[in-house]
Amino acid sequence: MKLKVVIREDKEDGGYNVSCPALPGCHSQGDTIEEALKNIREAIEGYLEALNERAKEEKHGKVLEIVI
Repeated sequence: MKLKVVIREDKEDGGYNVSCPALPGCHSQGDTIEEALKNIREAIEGYLEALNERAKEEKHGKVLEIVI
């Protein structure tokens, strides 16, 4: 799965903030770009797992991965 992320340097506190615009509320941060990217990958995985669990609980179906 490929998703675009936006990474910004935090000039006040140092480090980097990163978000995934396709997944509202999916944000992370890190001291380095590499750490921020690792953390957003974990955040995206958790977001999608939670979305899948919610879909199962509500019996509205299942979240599937597709390639566009």
